[in-house]
Amino acid sequence: MELTSSAFQNGSAIPLQYSCKGEDISPPMHWEGEPENTVSFALICDDPDAPMGTWVHWVYYNIPSSIHDLPQAFTTDKEPSTGGIQGITSFRRTGYGGPCPPSGTHRYFFKLYALDCRVDLKNNAGKAELMEALRGHILAEAVLMGTFAH
Repeated sequence: MELTSSAFQNGSAIPLQYSCKGEDISPPMHWEGEPENTVSFALICDDPDAPMGTWVHWVYYNIPSSIHDLPQAFTTDKEPSTGGIQGITSFRRTGYGGPCPPSGTHRYFFKLYALDCRVDLKNNAGKAELMEALRGHILAEAVLMGTFAH
């Protein structure tokens, strides 16, 4: 399975518009190559270089298996019209929150999981709850990493 973005290449800089210094909108995402028996997808973006520990920038799960693209500036609605549920980030809100490091260059990992089920979580679930719910249900995963400097 492969996760890509037309906005930046794996290992390269995330453009300013996708950060708190710009428009703070999500970059476009595309994926393909998931296993045939995929029921749903989950997407997490986090920054392991944050000074207070990993900072979570996006939590989106129960993405229908028919979806393979998220457009630029994807909605921050908790329940997007395309399906799925957006969980709570470290910003304490739903939807994408862009890079905003206090100093230095940080790495941002967009991780996509192909799942054999839909996840049953309470409202306002975050990354920790999602990762627990994914245990034993991940069929494949893909990672796209971008960097951003203060």
